Amino acid sequence: MHALSIEPPVDIRLTEAETIALAYHRAARGDAWAALVQAVEDALGDRAEAERQTAQQRRLISRGYIRDGAIFSDHGR
Repeated sequence: MHALSIEPPVDIRLTEAETIALAYHRAARGDAWAALVQAVEDALGDRAEAERQTAQQRRLISRGYIRDGAIFSDHGR
């Protein structure tokens, strides 16, 4: 009986997603569940960081509009 290989055949080109999945699978030493959980944790962490950066940019933009007078008071402007 032959052992199953997790390596793709040499003549097959992997998609970016497959390459990433294979890297997670290797890092988890063949444990598919651990690889999936780590990939999801990383994706959620990346999303949280992107949301944090977006919120920070919105705050800076908002402050910039106020400083530059884009929001006018009722004082004759």
